Amino acid sequence: MSALPGFADVEAAAARLRGCIIRTPMLRHPLLDELTGGTILVKPEPLQRTGSFKLRGATNAALLLDPAARRAGVVTYSSGNHAQATACAAHQLGMPAVIAMPADGAIIKREATRRWGADIVLFDRHTVDREALAAQLVAKHGGTFIPPFDDPHVIAGQGTLAMELVEDAGAAGLTLDALAVCTGGGGLIAGCALAMEALAPAAEVWAVEPEGWDDTRRSLAVGERLANDGQGEGLCDALLAPRPGELTFAINRARLAGGLVVTPAEVFRAMRFAFEHLKLVVEPGGAVALAALLAGKLAVQGRCCGIVLSGGNVDGAVFAQALQAAA
Repeated sequence: MSALPGFADVEAAAARLRGCIIRTPMLRHPLLDELTGGTILVKPEPLQRTGSFKLRGATNAALLLDPAARRAGVVTYSSGNHAQATACAAHQLGMPAVIAMPADGAIIKREATRRWGADIVLFDRHTVDREALAAQLVAKHGGTFIPPFDDPHVIAGQGTLAMELVEDAGAAGLTLDALAVCTGGGGLIAGCALAMEALAPAAEVWAVEPEGWDDTRRSLAVGERLANDGQGEGLCDALLAPRPGELTFAINRARLAGGLVVTPAEVFRAMRFAFEHLKLVVEPGGAVALAALLAGKLAVQGRCCGIVLSGGNVDGAVFAQALQAAA
């Protein structure tokens, strides 16, 4: 297992990423405070250049490649958001990129990845070993593998999200008591946990996952990595990692308050709320933290709570379904 990153790595990533990513704003809405009885701070990563937080980690990892490695390019696998992020980072640095994507993934994510100039290899998410496929692609095409979440440089880059939120909250005279983070393989929440431990050590950090894919919640409960059975709905396609990463769980196990689980109906409600009140398009996986808040699964009465909206890359048909289902 690679060496675990620390907060110093998050700080270094923040400096490295300056000018390469968007510093997304901290948003507030009085209705969120009214509905929950708390002070709710929203971090809207759909406003990021590629529509999700993934650009932070992928770009940090790409910037750390030496000139020879950059010439050889990068390889990864992803359901879509990390694919776009890696393709965008490669484009910025003039590198080739080969990216494996599930054949049943969101078309909007695949086409956006292709527009950044990446070569795409489709695979069956239910039968293909992603790590083995990535190794095959590296052997065939060359290049450096940038993992979607289980990598110290990727984790450090993702942690800049929480670092920004804590800084912006402080500038507004607020101190976070809790942070709810959309969780798949655990890279985003691991980076956020490192930042929160250093900058807001009294705050709770909660993992939020879709029903049937709550491997982080279950793993935290027993203290070891547990896998999903793969039988849950595929609505939150950005969060369908088979199990927590080795590095991410090593970080999260000691730092997270626990895990929360949301249903598809609660996800659709959150997507509609974000559209109607925050004026944001949020994909299902990006809406789970807001879903937990609106469903009353996060204790925020009288507290200041941060909510991550992690991405907004959703197919139009799925978004329309969310609006109709929540009507």
